Amino acid sequence: MATNRRVSRVAAQIQREVSQLLQNGIKDDRVGSSMVSVTDVDVSNDLQHAKIFVSLYGTNEAKAETMAALKEATSFVRKELGARVRLRRTPEVVFVEDHSLERGDRILSLINQLSSKRRDDDELEADDSDYDTVSAEEEDKP
Repeated sequence: MATNRRVSRVAAQIQREVSQLLQNGIKDDRVGSSMVSVTDVDVSNDLQHAKIFVSLYGTNEAKAETMAALKEATSFVRKELGARVRLRRTPEVVFVEDHSLERGDRILSLINQLSSKRRDDDELEADDSDYDTVSAEEEDKP
């Protein structure tokens, strides 16, 4: 079993190497059909398995094609990792689509909608209270 520090260092190294492979090493055009970025790598404690989380940008069709191309390229990626990263055994590689950025963007848009609605409601209340003060002043006049 590797220490947590070693596991995190290996994960960071795998993330760097796979990012470089996605930019320069994989010649499949389907990988280039949508923008791909490696968001995280989860390596098991025994360093035998690596889940590579990728974020995809583009249409749903382009995302599906890119994931299919990445799944087909797993053996190539593993072979290249074996040559680039010095480990006793090269970990098994699995690509997983990461939806966290999309969820974060959706949550931010919902928060912005709520804050703009609250601002609009506050402005309406302020306008109503101004109207009430004017009508109360007019009532006091003889």
